[in-house]
Amino acid sequence: MANNNTNNLALRSILNKDKLNGTNFVDWQRNLSIVLRMDEKEYVLEKPIPPAPPANAPKAVKDAYEKHVKDDNQVSCVMLATMITELQKQHEDMKAHAMIVALRQLYQGQSKHERFLVSKALFSCKLSSGNPVRPHVLKMIGYITNLEKLEFSLHKELATDLILQSLPELYKGFVMNCMMHDLDKPLPELLKILQTT
Repeated sequence: MANNNTNNLALRSILNKDKLNGTNFVDWQRNLSIVLRMDEKEYVLEKPIPPAPPANAPKAVKDAYEKHVKDDNQVSCVMLATMITELQKQHEDMKAHAMIVALRQLYQGQSKHERFLVSKALFSCKLSSGNPVRPHVLKMIGYITNLEKLEFSLHKELATDLILQSLPELYKGFVMNCMMHDLDKPLPELLKILQTT
């Protein structure tokens, strides 16, 4: 139990290090999600507190409601504690779900800007002849994963096409083979195959 508390405090310190200040929403939200996942409370950001159950509701329903209320209160406090004072004042009376919705609306431009930068980097990836394929493909998979986190997922086939299109002429036979045989592999498996080519 003490080790879990130590891990929890260590993770929360990442939020205190970079408080939400209006310019760092995307990073702050990512760090908040990491901390809440550790606490198994990430759900309160996506689900508002349901209406209170009736008095004759089963104990399990009442317990679930009470847990949600308690978790929401804790998450709201963590969120407020990791914001600059001006933002705290604007959001201090909100529940966690309403707070994250308001913040996403307020800072959605930052997400769009980050999505633009990540997609630009992804679409401009080209492996130069003679360079190793592994770091190149891992970098592209990282960009694809970042786009998913920004709620802009690429279809698996398009992601595969982008990776194949980024390869130099040396891989022409491999790319042609993939197209002819409709290679439908997860990206990490595609990387393994490329490394053996």
